[in-house]
Amino acid sequence: MTTPTLAQTIDGNALAAQLRADVFARTQALKAKGVTPGLAVVLVGDNPASQVYVRNKVKACSDSGLHSVLERYPATMTESELLTRIDALNADASIQGILVQLPLPAHIDAHKVIEAISPSKDVDGFHVASAGALMVGQPGFWPCTPYGCMKMLESIGYDLRGKHAVVIGRSNIVGKPMALMLLQKNATVTVCHSATTDLKAMTLQADVIVAAVGKRNVLTADMVKPGAVVIDVGMNRNDEGKLCGDVDFEGVRTVASYITPVPGGVGPMTITMLLVNTLQAAELAAASR
Repeated sequence: MTTPTLAQTIDGNALAAQLRADVFARTQALKAKGVTPGLAVVLVGDNPASQVYVRNKVKACSDSGLHSVLERYPATMTESELLTRIDALNADASIQGILVQLPLPAHIDAHKVIEAISPSKDVDGFHVASAGALMVGQPGFWPCTPYGCMKMLESIGYDLRGKHAVVIGRSNIVGKPMALMLLQKNATVTVCHSATTDLKAMTLQADVIVAAVGKRNVLTADMVKPGAVVIDVGMNRNDEGKLCGDVDFEGVRTVASYITPVPGGVGPMTITMLLVNTLQAAELAAASR
């Protein structure tokens, strides 16, 4: 019996390193003109996962030559206090990007906070103005995770024109913007979610599958067309407590042509695209001076 050919792994760490080298070079060029790209990261409360994410973002900034400011506040911070702080950061010329780490404590309206960030500093790409720009195909900041997924497809030279892409998940952070980015590259896009009656029937038609629901093994080998490209955005824990994605990696890689691992796939790309967005914000600010 012949052993099935395993899918090629798209290495998020290696691609992220390439992109960060470019960010570093462009940052040095800006610094030579007297501009240091600056990112403010705001953390309210003591969510353990958020603390890890924030630490990684700040470290990535310093490694790439960007200036970063980490502002930590207790969970008791009021909504009005946070909005006042964002106003001050909007007015701070040394800061080109503002990121408020989600989730926020329950008494703070996350939508109101995101909308308070100036669209020109919305490097997370969550502001309604950023979402609208993506919707109509205008320049703006793309949300970092789907933007990273697009870079991964680009890195393997994958032409999306005319291909059928299935996105599993409809969140404002990944699913919806992912679908719009794929559309921009002329893919035919199907968005599946918890109310989809026959997920397998949809995924078996797909040339590209992006799984982004935060649910283990939502995509298994019998749901994948031979040769499909599979991007796993999920972040879960298996029974042994190890990090895993939404995709049954071992099974699906016997069918797919390309697959992203968890960890080491989309994760490193998300933070990298945050750096790219912050650098772009700084370049735009420098050009308008």
